[in-house]
Amino acid sequence: MNIRISNASSDPIYIQILSQIRQSILNGELTAGDSLPSIRQLAKDLQVSVITTKRVYEELEKEQLIDSVVGKGSFVSGANQDFIRERRMKQLESKLLEVIQESKELGMSSQDLIHHLTLLLEEE
Repeated sequence: MNIRISNASSDPIYIQILSQIRQSILNGELTAGDSLPSIRQLAKDLQVSVITTKRVYEELEKEQLIDSVVGKGSFVSGANQDFIRERRMKQLESKLLEVIQESKELGMSSQDLIHHLTLLLEEE
């Protein structure tokens, strides 16, 4: 797991860490049962406060992406693939809403946006 913190980012440090771990889980880089570094170890590795990493792990637990076991550590949840797919779909929808908003600000019609998206898909 490679987490990068940018001081130039407008996002708080805990959000940067949270989103990178979340993304690693949702894209399958981290799979069910994989262990995560301890809260203290992650804080040390990233040179951030233990409070920051604790907050990240608590949020990931609330999202049911990780499970923490006292005395054993934190592990990627064994959540079923339907659950993970649903989480990824929500992320995709959020990104698409950003694209729609940006296209409106650029004065693009929905047909222009669809055409542009189709071109990008064909290039892929």
